[in-house]
Amino acid sequence: MNLLQVKDEESAVIKSIPQGESGERLEALGLRVGKRIRKVSGMPFGGPITLLLDGRHFAVAHAIAGKIEVEGLDSPPQPAVEKSRLWPKFI
Repeated sequence: MNLLQVKDEESAVIKSIPQGESGERLEALGLRVGKRIRKVSGMPFGGPITLLLDGRHFAVAHAIAGKIEVEGLDSPPQPAVEKSRLWPKFI
């Protein structure tokens, strides 16, 4: 599976990155084989893919994201808004 096939807000582990200059640039950003990433969002119409890696957000071009092979992880769904202990129980 490639990075484009990962759903928004899901995590995956990088299995391979493209060869050449684009791969070198990805490695310079910290995107290496074995790293766990989280896909934040994918823009429509061939726009960039936003990733979260080691607490940092960055965007990858749509064409490059299609060349990054990943393995999906089964992660439990996280609530959109986490309730605070200070909230009343009826909310």
